Amino acid sequence: MTHDSFAATEAVIRKFEQENNIKLNFIKSGDSGAALNRAILSKGAPLADVFYGIDNTFLSRALEEDIFEPYASPRLADIDSQYKLDPENRALPVDFGDVCLNYDKAYFAEKKLAVPQTLEDLTKPEYKGLLVVENPATSSPGLSFLLATIAQYGQDGYIQYWKDLRANDVVVVNDWETAYYTNFSGSSGKGPQPLVVSYNSSPVAEVVFAENKPTEAPTGSVLGPNACYRQVEFVGILKGTKQRAQAEKFVDFMLSEAFQEDMPLQMFVYPVNQNAKLPEPFQKFAQMPEKPASLDPQTIAENREAWIQAWDEAVLR
Repeated sequence: MTHDSFAATEAVIRKFEQENNIKLNFIKSGDSGAALNRAILSKGAPLADVFYGIDNTFLSRALEEDIFEPYASPRLADIDSQYKLDPENRALPVDFGDVCLNYDKAYFAEKKLAVPQTLEDLTKPEYKGLLVVENPATSSPGLSFLLATIAQYGQDGYIQYWKDLRANDVVVVNDWETAYYTNFSGSSGKGPQPLVVSYNSSPVAEVVFAENKPTEAPTGSVLGPNACYRQVEFVGILKGTKQRAQAEKFVDFMLSEAFQEDMPLQMFVYPVNQNAKLPEPFQKFAQMPEKPASLDPQTIAENREAWIQAWDEAVLR
C-alpha cells in the first residue's frame, strides 16, 4: 500500500520480481494521510503486506496505532542515521526531500526585485500578494510549511507571523497541484504568484520535463534558515501480514542502491542510502538547504490539530 505519488521504473520492479519470484501489487490509496487512515482502519486484517509513504509529520500516529511489525533490515547499515527516527525499526526511512519556497527567476529579474531570503522577508510590502501557499489541513506541503514557521517562530510566535502574511495578501489554495500549476507564474500555468510553497526538487523537475532542455532551471528555492521543512518518508511491514519473508525482501529492496538510485527521477525525492548516486539532473540543478526546519514527530502528533485550527482562525476567518 502506498500514496498516489509512488512511482518506480518498470524494469527495476520487474528485476526484483524475477530475482525473488514475487509478484508485486501496488494499492495506491490517496495522499500520505489518507493512505495511513486506510491502513489504520484495516488494522489486524491488513489490505497489504507493506506500507510505504508515511512521512515524519504522521510517523507518531502510525506508531501509536501499532500498525507495523519491527524489522531490522540489514540494509539499515547503509542508511544515514539522521533519518532513523524509530529506534524499534517499525518504520524504516526510504527517502527525504525538503518543502521549500520556489521562486520564478524571470519574474524577479524583470521586476528588478530581490528574491526573498528568509521567512521574515515574505511579510515585507514589496512581496504583497506574491506568495501562494497550500492549506495545511488539506495538503502535505502546506502542513510542512506551517511546521517550518512553528520551528522558526515557536508556538507562541507563529500565529502572529501568519497574521502578518495575511495582511500582506498571502493566497491560500487547497492543494499543491493548484498552487503550482495554476497560481505559480514559474510553471506551465503562468499564474499571478511568483512565489509558491513546493519542493527543493521542483526546479530539477522543471528542467527534466522541459521540451527544450535548458542549461539553467527557470525556478529556484529559497534556502534560508528554517525556510524549508525536511520530510522523511518511511516503509514498514504491516502487522498481521501472512507473507512476512516476502515483505522483508521488498523492504530490503526499497533500501537497496538499485531502488534508491531509481527514485529521484521517478518521485523527485532524495535517497537515504549513503552509497546511492544522484542522477545528473539532481547533481546539476538541485539546491539543498543547510539548515532545514524539523520538529519532533511526537510534538507534531500532540499538537497538529490545534496548530491547524489556530492557523485556520488566523488566516481564513
